[in-house]
Amino acid sequence: MSLAHSSVADTASNGGTNADRAYEIVRERLVMLDIRPGEPINDDRLAEELGFGRTPVREALKRLERERLVVAYPRRGTFATAVDMTDLADISEIRKQLEPTAAARVARTASPDARARLTALADEIAEIDDSEDPREVLRKDVRVHREIYRASGNPHLEDILVSLDAHATRIWCLFLDRLPDVASHVREHVALLRAIVDGDESTASSLTLAHVAGFEKAIRDLL
Repeated sequence: MSLAHSSVADTASNGGTNADRAYEIVRERLVMLDIRPGEPINDDRLAEELGFGRTPVREALKRLERERLVVAYPRRGTFATAVDMTDLADISEIRKQLEPTAAARVARTASPDARARLTALADEIAEIDDSEDPREVLRKDVRVHREIYRASGNPHLEDILVSLDAHATRIWCLFLDRLPDVASHVREHVALLRAIVDGDESTASSLTLAHVAGFEKAIRDLL
């Protein structure tokens, strides 16, 4: 299944509008660098490709501009934002504070349904093989983070962390072909997810902090 079709199916199942669907599709392409930093985005061509019409696509692009994933210039058009490595420290500083908070909150308050989803996700992540395509592995990493944020039950915290994780993932993608052992990095989430499911706030928080710090160090080691 293609990225576009996968995103549409996922969003459609959640009852989203065409603007929501366009947003999810284009956002994932931007985050995974399928749309490269600095690349122009032609909204007419995109609308034709997605079959949604111009208005939903333009609404989606406005949302993405607020998230600093695209930038619009008068008379020039819309472009994917650059991946600025000077943002790494700023992003990491906030994530080190908020990601452990979110993980501890989920461990404390998650519903039985959320814990069941996280248990199934832990089982899936444990099966990641070292030979898997790093891009597919990274998509699973994004999914873990999104599920934890969602399970926090705090939409304000979720929105902030989804945005930060998007920018962190863009940095990760930029170095993906040079990063060693991406599968092991993502498999770290198994212990975290199990700690959350078990209601162990302290372990969930500390493992999350170590994971975020490990991401920053892995990138800095390549600079």
